[in-house]
Amino acid sequence: MEIYKVKPPSEYPPEDGRYVRGNDYSPVAVCVILDTFDFAIPMELEDLVMAAVDAGAALSGMLQTENIGIEKLICNIVANPNIRYLIICGREAWGHLPGDTLIKLVENGVDERGWIIGSTALTPYLPNIPEEAIEQFRRQIRIIDLIDCLDADKVTDAVRACYQEEPSQFENYTLYDPGAYAEDPICVKISMKIEKPWEVEKPKMVSRWRKFIADPEEKEMIG
Repeated sequence: MEIYKVKPPSEYPPEDGRYVRGNDYSPVAVCVILDTFDFAIPMELEDLVMAAVDAGAALSGMLQTENIGIEKLICNIVANPNIRYLIICGREAWGHLPGDTLIKLVENGVDERGWIIGSTALTPYLPNIPEEAIEQFRRQIRIIDLIDCLDADKVTDAVRACYQEEPSQFENYTLYDPGAYAEDPICVKISMKIEKPWEVEKPKMVSRWRKFIADPEEKEMIG
């Protein structure tokens, strides 16, 4: 049985960044967390990026921040319906927590102001892309959590498991290529409504179940 694939739009990938483009028809992208300054990138992180592309990833690159970085990642993934998995690897960057924030985004979404629900990062805020793109990203991909993994061979095995025709086991995941996502690609660039999201006042609390901003005096109401 032939796996359904689509040709990505000519604008793909719409956002530039610290990534390498691989096989456009691959079902998997790889996000390597950058936990240091971008002028002092360790070779082990570059090796992870290249190992993923060599193994067949559609996109493989580094993510440093929990706001604009995630917005760019979303734009590039929803522009290619063939991408159905996102592998997150590399050491978590404390403070920014981009890896955990991506997981919380897929699990919980954003509130009415664009804050990622459940994230404890410094500024998990996505004001510069449409909600439509965020929601398609959440539906389109499944995350494979390899946070803190620096083993290029393990990342290679994860990538290869994603494009098998028959289900295969990788750690606790059953993986295979499900084919292109059924909805049309969304090809947008970030609008930069807010260029410095870290300067925006963060909500005191964002409830996963009740999407509103809570004051400290209201804590007993939340339970």
